Amino acid sequence: MAVSRAVPTGTKRRARGGTPRQALAELLAGNRRFVSGQPVHGHDVTAAAASASGDQQPYAVLLGCIDSRVPLEAIFDQTFGSICVIRTGGHVLDRAVLGSIEYVIEVLGVPLIMVLGHERCGAIDAAIGALRSGQRPQGALAHLVDRIAPAVADVGVDEPQVQPLAIRRHVRRTVATLRADPRLAEPLRTGRVAVSGALYDLATGEVTLLEPP
Repeated sequence: MAVSRAVPTGTKRRARGGTPRQALAELLAGNRRFVSGQPVHGHDVTAAAASASGDQQPYAVLLGCIDSRVPLEAIFDQTFGSICVIRTGGHVLDRAVLGSIEYVIEVLGVPLIMVLGHERCGAIDAAIGALRSGQRPQGALAHLVDRIAPAVADVGVDEPQVQPLAIRRHVRRTVATLRADPRLAEPLRTGRVAVSGALYDLATGEVTLLEPP
């Protein structure tokens, strides 16, 4: 979840789409390009049609951040039907996310869970800011901060490299939480399922494993 430090407190940065109407128009225009077989960004409608002809058989479920610079299907070069994608701010786990992961493991037979963090994560920055100031943010954002704060505390807010180190620590903590889920215990024990953690570099596009399966 990206947070721009250049935006003054109390102001809102306008998205590229401008107004809500313009943003909707941009989305629908993209869908028309896709359906007409003239995509700009590399996805093919014939792949979507082919994947709809039978039951889905994904081979991995990815839990990543909502950051707009980290589109998971694109950075792993995956087509329709190949992966299940879950995205929350700072790849935070909650009951809905955990239930979704349990579903794809138990019902779809997916063998791999990957937790993907990324450099310069704004959700991590929000947790660091909250711990340094002693003030939790308003609304549901506080839930994200509360779930990320232990990783920041593990590193220490006074650590000069707290941001990159906390990102890595949060990935590892999320992996550990999934590995401790009772519903996943049996498939993990038998080796049918594995959980891995990785980090995406915004500058290079490279994914580095932090926690191998």
